[in-house]
Amino acid sequence: MVSRQERAAIRRNLISSYDAVIGGIEEQAVGDTERAYGGVIRAAKGRLVEEMAPHILRSAWRESGGDPERLTFGDVKRYRLPINSAYVERLPAAVKAEIAAKNNRYFYQAQVDVHVFVDKQLAMGVECKSYAETAMLKRILVDFNLLKSLHPNLICCLLQLESMLGGDYSEPVKPNTVALGSPSAHTLMSYFPEVDLNILTLLEGERKIDRPIHNPAYFKELNRARLNQIIHRFQTLLRPLL
Repeated sequence: MVSRQERAAIRRNLISSYDAVIGGIEEQAVGDTERAYGGVIRAAKGRLVEEMAPHILRSAWRESGGDPERLTFGDVKRYRLPINSAYVERLPAAVKAEIAAKNNRYFYQAQVDVHVFVDKQLAMGVECKSYAETAMLKRILVDFNLLKSLHPNLICCLLQLESMLGGDYSEPVKPNTVALGSPSAHTLMSYFPEVDLNILTLLEGERKIDRPIHNPAYFKELNRARLNQIIHRFQTLLRPLL
């Protein structure tokens, strides 16, 4: 099991990484002569969440008593989906014949940001965002819906730095409660019944476009209580796989 000291060190390191990246984004963006300022900002924040996710997941797994060797993160690969045969059957004969003749060309490659393997089997997908709003949520749900056609038992998660989904996804931690969500998010998710999407937000407070967190005046701390809550949520999701 993980000692109390190890747990504290893991959380300190995650918070320190967050502080260092968010505190240095402005200088990095201003000094980049090849990319647009906004693009540098968005990329750095998104990459931060992608890099934090495996550390959070490893911590959740180990603190639940999981064998570290069983939990792995493969290279981000795309999973190849063949064309849906039921769709092809509805097409005109000439189109069906064309698809049959070139069937190997009719596929789509699906992926999310972090693929989590237990015993070398894909068990969880985590989409990582600097923030999400309803248009992004729609795309995330489509991607997970496609992946679940290949992996029906896939655990689906959105890990976001900030939220623009409304509701209480970014409300302060309240013990023994779950997020109630928002009307727009629940309505969208209701059209993807195969996808049980778990939405986890690292920072408190809804994202404000005119108050970017890389500006020192609007900096948001990644507090330990919220980090503990997210690790505990991942523990709950991973526990059946122990």
